Amino acid sequence: MCVGMGLAYLGAFASPEPHHLPVAVVGSGPEAKVFAQTVKDKAGDALDVRTLDARAAAVDQLRTRSIDGAYVLGDGRGAAPELIVASAGSDTTASAVEKIFTPVAARQGEPLKVTDVAPPVPDDPTGQGLFFLLVALSIGSYASVAVLGGAGAALRMRTRALLVVAVSGAVGLLGAAFAGPVFHLAHSNLWGVWGMAWLYSVGILLVGVGLHTFLKRWTTLAVMVLFVMLNFTSSGGVFRPELQNGFFGSLHAFWNGAGFVEGTRSLLYFDHYGLGRWVWTLVAWAAVGAVLLGVAATAERRRAGERIEQTEAEAEEEEETEEEMEEAVGV
Repeated sequence: MCVGMGLAYLGAFASPEPHHLPVAVVGSGPEAKVFAQTVKDKAGDALDVRTLDARAAAVDQLRTRSIDGAYVLGDGRGAAPELIVASAGSDTTASAVEKIFTPVAARQGEPLKVTDVAPPVPDDPTGQGLFFLLVALSIGSYASVAVLGGAGAALRMRTRALLVVAVSGAVGLLGAAFAGPVFHLAHSNLWGVWGMAWLYSVGILLVGVGLHTFLKRWTTLAVMVLFVMLNFTSSGGVFRPELQNGFFGSLHAFWNGAGFVEGTRSLLYFDHYGLGRWVWTLVAWAAVGAVLLGVAATAERRRAGERIEQTEAEAEEEEETEEEMEEAVGV
């Protein structure tokens, strides 16, 4: 666990650098195109630079999360350049974009005006509260795996499945309570947050309880690898994939922690844009867990049948031995 956590956390968070970070230069005419090409040439693979004619188009792309920042050129008549960001999507990404374009404006001799079109709620100024909510939900879920997989192993699989649904619902309610009345991370859509939390938790529980049939005492390590080491680091809660290396950035596209964090961001800050994709990510994990649980149930039935056959064979062998002894005594 020590080696795994060190490799995962330091590998994902130790040296964040932009990789193909999507940004826009807003302006019309050849001046904007030349400026965008200059920025691209100096940044190399760090930035993906596009040009947009209007500020409104840049705001729309920020709100649909197509870009992470937009640099609006000054008009040459006294209007200062403006950087537009959406920090609710990722505070660290917005900070990275600001660090990139602040020196650009300084070289032009202009102060940089920064406008945030999608800020997080005042109770969560960095927007990272959702990441720590993910941590709480994950611990509640994989700790429950140990109970349902271990102490609940004597129960029928159908009973364990019902308990998985009930326990994940309770974990989701706790998450909604933390997000709403306790810490005020969500000022709206609280039932939607509960639904996302429940979907996330039920996926972990289904996968974990299914794995316990095969891994037994090693289930805890397997669940920590899946839902801590690879999950927290690829969720986008601290750094989004544009600031991470290719491995963790690729996991972000389909891992369940990213499904919860990005889906909840879409629900709370981006008018539900892209929410369906992340909901389906969580549904897919729950579906994989349900299939794994079905496989585990089949394996347990087969093992139970083999134990019954073995017991019957031993009983028959013992009965034959007793008959032989009776015959010997009779002779």
